[in-house]
Amino acid sequence: MKKSLVALAIVGAFAAPAFAEEAPASPHSVTANVTLASDYIFRGVSQSQSQPAIQGGFDYSHSSGVYVGTWASNVGWVTRSDYSAKDNNSMEWDFYAGYRGGFAEDFTYDVGAIKYYYPGSGNGNATADSTEVYAAIGWKFITLKYSYAVSSYLFGWTGTAGEKTRGSGYIDLSASYDLGNGWGINGHVGHQDIKDNTNASYTDWKLGVSKDVGFGVVGLAYTGTDAEGCDDASVAYCWNGKDVAKDTAVLSFTKSF
Repeated sequence: MKKSLVALAIVGAFAAPAFAEEAPASPHSVTANVTLASDYIFRGVSQSQSQPAIQGGFDYSHSSGVYVGTWASNVGWVTRSDYSAKDNNSMEWDFYAGYRGGFAEDFTYDVGAIKYYYPGSGNGNATADSTEVYAAIGWKFITLKYSYAVSSYLFGWTGTAGEKTRGSGYIDLSASYDLGNGWGINGHVGHQDIKDNTNASYTDWKLGVSKDVGFGVVGLAYTGTDAEGCDDASVAYCWNGKDVAKDTAVLSFTKSF
């Protein structure tokens, strides 16, 4: 936050000829980002069938704390006819909005909602399109966030008896620390609970390092889960013969504008 220079300005007005006032900073901010990644990992699970991904988005924020944004990526799992309600899909398109701010010393908060949209034609099964509301509280470089599904289904999952999975939740504890000279480290541990479906519920984690190289940020992260993959009885995360929840390393490059 910029410190006030009112007192200095008053003194300067009497000591020297007046200059044109500097235009006040705009309360509006618009940014964009694009990422190239060796894999699209979301909550520990590969969304691109372990294939590379190109991603990008736009964000608008106001000095009051209000923000809205959109983000998209290629995906490779939604075409599964036994899992989702979208045929011929290869894209995830997200829309989100919320309000964030700070309180006390070094504390922040963030509340909002996000819509995960997978364009394509329906096939009558539980839909992959999902909506969550979320709330987060942060202290310095640590953030605790909880996301709650308000759509009928979360990412196409049903209960073991075909029940709707509204009320599924994801809790995430993450940390991001600036080491200086453009270097940073980050990590997180989270737990995805799919309502009425313990086979699809799991815990995931990540450890990563990043480097600002001037024209963008290079990242390397290692992720893992205890989800049931191709070697487990329920094979909940064995999609098209691939274990999409296995431990993996991801290399990425992000450019912000």
